[in-house]
Amino acid sequence: MAKKTPPFEFAGLTIEAGKHVNCELEIARLYTHSPLSVSVDVLHGKHPGPVLLINAAIHGDELNGIEVVRQVIDKIDLNKLHGTIIAVPVVNVFGFIHKSRYLPDRRDLNRCFPGSERGSIAGRMAYQYFNQVVRRATHVVDLHTAAIYRTNLLQIRANLDNPLAKEMAMAFGSPVVVDASLRDGSLRAAAEAFNIPVITFEAGEALRLDPHAVGSGVQGVLKVMRHLDMLRTSRSKKVIEPMAKATRWIRADYDGLLRSHVALGEKVSKDQVIATVSDPAGSSEVSVIAPQGGIVIGQQTLPLVNEGDAIFHIAFFEEPDGLVEEQVENYLGEAIEELDDDLKWGMTN
Repeated sequence: MAKKTPPFEFAGLTIEAGKHVNCELEIARLYTHSPLSVSVDVLHGKHPGPVLLINAAIHGDELNGIEVVRQVIDKIDLNKLHGTIIAVPVVNVFGFIHKSRYLPDRRDLNRCFPGSERGSIAGRMAYQYFNQVVRRATHVVDLHTAAIYRTNLLQIRANLDNPLAKEMAMAFGSPVVVDASLRDGSLRAAAEAFNIPVITFEAGEALRLDPHAVGSGVQGVLKVMRHLDMLRTSRSKKVIEPMAKATRWIRADYDGLLRSHVALGEKVSKDQVIATVSDPAGSSEVSVIAPQGGIVIGQQTLPLVNEGDAIFHIAFFEEPDGLVEEQVENYLGEAIEELDDDLKWGMTN
């Protein structure tokens, strides 16, 4: 007889194997004495396995990850699930309500971990979330988008010196993997200090719902779950491991109106004119030149630029740029297959 999977204890609840429970976790209070709660879904599988935390909207205006979490939850069969999913669609509830990246004290929650029990509201939220949620996990997928007026090509960022994080990053199957150093105060840095591997998914822009970003996020999370043996594995085709050896932001050398000549995922060559910046009257114009060949993985979407603004993010690879560009195109096509019918309908209407 198979050994029975023990219940999962979370936030004072006892969750039996094969059950899906939603709970509200109070992590702070506002000056009105109103509680600030985070909605948490716990899906405890019928079979033992890892505890995977999938969270989104640490920055409250980053929406794609919220939809990724919803669709992943919808696809899980608890009778076949090995392990436990802790799903948090909106971590920064205050920012989400106000369509803002930040918290009431204008702090970035992703620079406040592991937090402080007696600190500012940002520190207290980080402390409660980290200790009540993050430390319950064995692995974490953290879902993000670019900041406002910027957009990111779908990519994974991870500390590739951590073998477990590297394995998760490769399993996700993103066409771009960036070896990103750990930043003080970030969820990644705080979690890895407790030997919890974290990968960060970046795709799309703030305050927008991007079908390609959502589809690729859902597809990637499910692949990570298969890698962790939480779901039944499926046969997948061999892909290259497109790890960026370096990335570089190109900055504007002139104030004015930006006209981009390249798109996300596009291959650029050294000395290629990738944009022009002109003054509003059109009396002068300056070309933006690619310093070397690579793939565009991020760019500014606001056409108004000041001198010094970061306008293009270029990644450089060991693999031929044409091969990476082709993989990006193929991945975007496959990502659409993961979308639910509502999002697919929205793309054609």
